[in-house]
Amino acid sequence: MTEIIEFIKNNLELIYILILVIFIGVEVIKHIPAVLHTPLMSGANALSGVVIVGAILVMLNADPENYIALGLGFVAVVLGIINVVGGFAVTNRMLQMFKKKK
Repeated sequence: MTEIIEFIKNNLELIYILILVIFIGVEVIKHIPAVLHTPLMSGANALSGVVIVGAILVMLNADPENYIALGLGFVAVVLGIINVVGGFAVTNRMLQMFKKKK
């Protein structure tokens, strides 16, 4: 438990930045027209791929005893993979709409 409190104390500025980025991201996405959500989801696949690679690198360089870094890295990999698969599914469905019907 003291490890978590120490982590929060050492990274308080980064936590504030993360909270600010979440609020800014929600506001930006809220003001995007619904027509653009599918192309944006398709473009997010590349960003999720970067998140997956970054999370794997963090996990590789983390101390084996640092369960916080390993756990957060694992969660980032899982969420990134879910986002990539969902993005490809949405993109595939969108492209199917443009194919000529027989």
